Amino acid sequence: MSVQSYLDSVAKNAILKDSTITTSISTLKNRLGYYFDSSDVINHFTFGSNTRYTMLPRRYDPKSDVDYMVVFNNTGHQPQTYLNRLKYFVERYYSSSERKQSHPTIRLNLNHITFELVPAVYNVFYGYQIPAPANNFETWISTDPNDFNSKLTDKNRNNYSLIKPLIRILKYWNANADYVFESYDLEQKIVGMNFLFCYNIKDYFYSAVEQLHCSYWSPQWKQNAVNKLKNTVSSAKAYESGGWHYS
Repeated sequence: MSVQSYLDSVAKNAILKDSTITTSISTLKNRLGYYFDSSDVINHFTFGSNTRYTMLPRRYDPKSDVDYMVVFNNTGHQPQTYLNRLKYFVERYYSSSERKQSHPTIRLNLNHITFELVPAVYNVFYGYQIPAPANNFETWISTDPNDFNSKLTDKNRNNYSLIKPLIRILKYWNANADYVFESYDLEQKIVGMNFLFCYNIKDYFYSAVEQLHCSYWSPQWKQNAVNKLKNTVSSAKAYESGGWHYS
């Protein structure tokens, strides 16, 4: 199998097509509406990789999850108060599922997918605000939950619609390499790259790998994983320049 055909296969098969996840999102949405009064929760919605179509199936990334923001009426409470309300909600409707507080979210593990429930408030001056993990959940940080979506859409449109497939391929590598990068950080890195004289998924993959770098302060195992990927691409290009297929 050629590199091109292999990458095409991964990009195609790494598209999430599980209808049960769509059903679970719909069920979660309905249950939130039943449990919380409209004056208490003013909005709730998915965000993150699920909305960008860069989320991988579980068989490609065991840590795939759906980010779901629950926007509470801003009553001036600290983040932990809203986290507790989400905790009580999942205990009510998902009593048989694994659930726990994980950083500034409530993690809900179902058989086929994990939800990260993120409490938020809305401030007319600061927009959406979510708990700040660095401060023991005692302060808020501002966020635009879907701001990155438009940047990715534009980048994808201007690059033969190959950026999203590229992201899925590299996220698959990342999962197999024991998560060298945070998923969102990896997507941001790819969108920030320049792709000159790239016309197919192999061109984009080679270019992205050559531009991919860890921080100087990253653990050695992460640097080793990135270097191994770079060496693999370098070998593949050398084989191809000699008229051989690399597999």
